[in-house]
Amino acid sequence: MRSDGHEDGAGVGGPGSGPPPPRTPAADESVPPGPVPGEPAPAGGPAPEEPAPTPGQGPEAPASPAPGERAPAAGIGALALPYQVVAAIGLALVGVFACVHLAMVFLHVAPANTVTRSHGDAVRWWTFPEFEQNWRLFAPNPLQQNVAVEVRAEYLAADGQRRTTEWIDMTAQDAEEIRGNLFPSHVHQNQLRRGWDFYLGSHDADNRASGVRGRLAEQYLRRIAMQRLDGEGLDGPVQRVQLRSASRSIKAPEWSAEKTDTRPVHRVLPWWTITAADLPEGVVNGRTEALR
Repeated sequence: MRSDGHEDGAGVGGPGSGPPPPRTPAADESVPPGPVPGEPAPAGGPAPEEPAPTPGQGPEAPASPAPGERAPAAGIGALALPYQVVAAIGLALVGVFACVHLAMVFLHVAPANTVTRSHGDAVRWWTFPEFEQNWRLFAPNPLQQNVAVEVRAEYLAADGQRRTTEWIDMTAQDAEEIRGNLFPSHVHQNQLRRGWDFYLGSHDADNRASGVRGRLAEQYLRRIAMQRLDGEGLDGPVQRVQLRSASRSIKAPEWSAEKTDTRPVHRVLPWWTITAADLPEGVVNGRTEALR
């Protein structure tokens, strides 16, 4: 006898019983990977599928702060409060120094005005010698000569005879100290050069001094000369010194048709007698008691 509920043969135990046949996927469908038929499934069951990462949020992307949380501070804000105060004070001092320096240099190169007349000493104290500014390089007729200042001395030798040294090029000594030096001293760059310019500006062509400035320029050059002669190894005290300048015009370039006479032109100063007042600090000059 056949049951009405199993007329199609799909009843239990009937010829049509069993699982439905597998469905063949369409060509545009992707089939998720599954276990291979005939192989046992892992003991723990199939591994759960990991969700696909959201674009822009890979493992290397930094985690964004949660809502309500502040981002970590950077720069000075990342320091502790005492260090923040120190850093702020340091930046303020640097800013103030920069403003003062720019103002002083501006007043130095600016034309004479009320401020420079009232505070000229402070401006010169700040500017010279490290921050001196001049326009000689951009003058209509820049310097076209090399000027060397030389000195020779008459000294009392150990045997009691007076002897005279050869001319000593003090400018060449300064050039040797400057050449190849990344941080040359202002003494080697400016002391002798400015002293000679001071002398030329306070004397006429016949080497006659024009007032107190001229006598001060002479004493200044004598002290420079005695300081240089102290390292020459003379075997007796210096009695007199004489200075001269050797000016040589710079040779014209090869492509120029200009003819330049490069022979030195000398300006010879008179002999100066040395006294104890002409000895800089540290210069003994042999028997100094004989000079008093």
